[in-house]
Amino acid sequence: MNYKRNILITGGAGFIGSHVVRLFVNKYPHYRIVNLDLLTYAGNLANLKDVEGMPNYNFVQGDVCDYEGMKNIFRTYDIDGVIHLAAESHVDRSIAEPFVFARTNVMGTLTLLQVARECWGEREAGFEGCRFYHISTDEVYGALEHGEGLFTEQTPYSPHSPYSASKASSDHFVRAYHDTYGLPTVVTNCSNNYGPNQYPEKLIPLFINNIRQGKPLPVYGKGENVRDWLYVEDHARAIDLVFHEGRVGDTYNIGGFNEWRNIDLVRLLVATVDRLLGNPEGHSDHLITHVTDRAGHDLRYAIDSTKIKNELGWEPTLQFAEGLEKTVRWYLNNQAWLDELVGRE
Repeated sequence: MNYKRNILITGGAGFIGSHVVRLFVNKYPHYRIVNLDLLTYAGNLANLKDVEGMPNYNFVQGDVCDYEGMKNIFRTYDIDGVIHLAAESHVDRSIAEPFVFARTNVMGTLTLLQVARECWGEREAGFEGCRFYHISTDEVYGALEHGEGLFTEQTPYSPHSPYSASKASSDHFVRAYHDTYGLPTVVTNCSNNYGPNQYPEKLIPLFINNIRQGKPLPVYGKGENVRDWLYVEDHARAIDLVFHEGRVGDTYNIGGFNEWRNIDLVRLLVATVDRLLGNPEGHSDHLITHVTDRAGHDLRYAIDSTKIKNELGWEPTLQFAEGLEKTVRWYLNNQAWLDELVGRE
């Protein structure tokens, strides 16, 4: 079959990536979707059982830092679009293993950019009809104080953790390839995602698991750090829009307009899990435990999504309480999935 587009989605077996792969495979049967994932601890093909037999879906296990391997994928599948999600993303791990984050997030992105530049440059039409879309994080902007306003696309970068520094560097490389070589790129910076299929090192699935097992819920410091939360399927819709309609060379912030203090989020999560498990109100409150704050812990992140709303018509669809309940129900209904991942470590 001659496909209209051949799209490489990196990190497609991960949390956000699996939702993007599923959306594209189902919505665009005339596109060939190539899911590239190294299947490290956070990658899980079980996330995509429902699409693995689709004729327009292909999985390739590989490392974004493997230059020759990436060239082979581009040429084998005639890749003309990249949605780059493959990344190390857990801040605590970045503090313990900064070299791992620099390798994957910086050198992996640079490898893909150079391969795209080389392979697309060989095409008769050159870069025409191609797009390299890099997904990044709001953490590159640094920290806001309470009441300070929101991150916009013009906010200067000020990363404070090895994770955010590695993502900031990769963002700069993407923009440099556009400015220097004319590579058709676009970048988005998103807020904290939550929803089904998230690896249980992140706050919401970790705490759901801990509540059902009666384990402590460690909250950094006083729990006053604020994050903006975005339901993963809303993010996948935004990625679809930006890939197809975003302006080349531009940046879009994607957020939920949904700020929560960590302690308030944890209390709502505890109440939701207890209710859905049939526990009496307040049953698991005693599990909340305050621990020493994380090094370099930014106080507040908050995204201004006005630009993507005004230019592309995107906005989040779920209120947080609704999205959180939907998320909790998924994890409680998929406890075998959760137990299998927890058992890996």
